[in-house]
Amino acid sequence: MLDTDLSATGAQDGLANTDIIDEGAFFSCRVTEVEHYTETLFRIRTARPPSLRFRPGEFIMIGLKTETKPVLRAYSIASPSWDDELEFYSIKVEGGALTSKLRYIRPGDRILVGRKPVGTLVTDALKPGRRLYMLSTGTGAAPFASLIREPGVFEQFDEIVLTHTCRTAAELTYTEQLVDAVRTDQLVGEVAKDKLIYFNSLTREDGPRKGRITSLIESGEFFRMISREPFDPDQDRIMICGSMAMLDELKAMLEARGFREGSNAQPGDFVVEKAFAGDGV
Repeated sequence: MLDTDLSATGAQDGLANTDIIDEGAFFSCRVTEVEHYTETLFRIRTARPPSLRFRPGEFIMIGLKTETKPVLRAYSIASPSWDDELEFYSIKVEGGALTSKLRYIRPGDRILVGRKPVGTLVTDALKPGRRLYMLSTGTGAAPFASLIREPGVFEQFDEIVLTHTCRTAAELTYTEQLVDAVRTDQLVGEVAKDKLIYFNSLTREDGPRKGRITSLIESGEFFRMISREPFDPDQDRIMICGSMAMLDELKAMLEARGFREGSNAQPGDFVVEKAFAGDGV
């Protein structure tokens, strides 16, 4: 039993029906929905503090109370900035300080949410360009779930390419459902039908597309599959979120092609998520 557990119908100190509790450094937010995709992947939605503002692609600290001090980790916000709730996409790590407990969360329970979203995986850190690539592995797709639901992102680029590489087909469910929903969404659906390209691949199972995204890019197979020219720093802008090995490999690959890394202070051609919550969380 989580020490933060509040049943959907029960009460603890009269707070069960309070969606948001101000706890000083954090908000205590009621969980509204939990969906498990595989034995290792799940999604959480919570109530959103009215005062919490963020840029699509930013991350925030979330966690759980313990008997001593809160266990906290940085998580990308997967919901768009206009959503009334917050969404987080998470891996389950056996023995992980946070996810070994977070995996048992239920609607009505509470999680801690920080007050200050930050990050460089935002369009503000990129120079203007024609095409935006969002390259992800595993739960690294989370920040892009926010970005591809934002009308402003589609206004900034002529085309958006979202890639997601996982080990098995079941692990692609989150982005497959996400892209289907985006293409029928009342707010961005019409423009997404014309501008959004979705590409996925598998590394441990056979499928229509197999291979690490880094290998597919390096060989040129990725560009052949989507009928586009190789990366061009004059017109392509790139966001990367995934495992550390994938980040390092793609960063070196892009820099060798003349791309410059951007930041909030100095926009560039590509950005990398530096606080990705991956293995060991």
